[in-house]
Amino acid sequence: MGVFTYETETTSVIPPARLFKSFVLDSDNLIPEVAPKAIKSIEIIEGNGGPGTIKKICFDEGSPISYIKQKVDEIDQANFSYRYSVIDGDALSDKLEKINCEIKIVASPDGGSIMKSISKDHTIGDHELEEEQIKAGKEMASGLFKAVGDYLLAHPNEY
Repeated sequence: MGVFTYETETTSVIPPARLFKSFVLDSDNLIPEVAPKAIKSIEIIEGNGGPGTIKKICFDEGSPISYIKQKVDEIDQANFSYRYSVIDGDALSDKLEKINCEIKIVASPDGGSIMKSISKDHTIGDHELEEEQIKAGKEMASGLFKAVGDYLLAHPNEY
C-alpha cells in the first residue's frame, strides 16, 4: 500500500470562526444549498455529528462519482480543525483503500481565513494516483470553500 499526500491552501475574507461554523459544523445543511451542482445531499447515517459519525454524501448526476461515505474522526472547535476519512463509495474505486483528510482554518493577516487541507490517499497494492485525480480533489475542496465564502458574503447576518 502506498500513501499519496497532497496539500491545498485556499483563502477567504471571512473570519475563521464564522467559516468553521458554516463550512464544517453546518456543512450537512449549507453545502448542498450553496453547491447543488456538486453536492446533492449530505445525510448522517450513523452517529450524532461528532467523532465516529458516518455521513453519506451524494453527488450531482453529472459528477464522475455518485456517493461517498465519510467517518468523522475529530472536530476541534477551539482550533478550527476537522479530520475525517472517506471509508466507502465509488470515489475509492479499486485503487484506493481509504482517504484521510484534515482541514484547518487559520486567521490570515487581513482578518480573513486560510483553509489548509491535507489529503492522504491510501492506495491498494502498488497503484499510483494520476495527476488528474489529485487535481480534481483539490479543485472540489477549493470550490466548496469558495462557494461557502461567497454565500457568507451575500448573507452577512448568518452564522
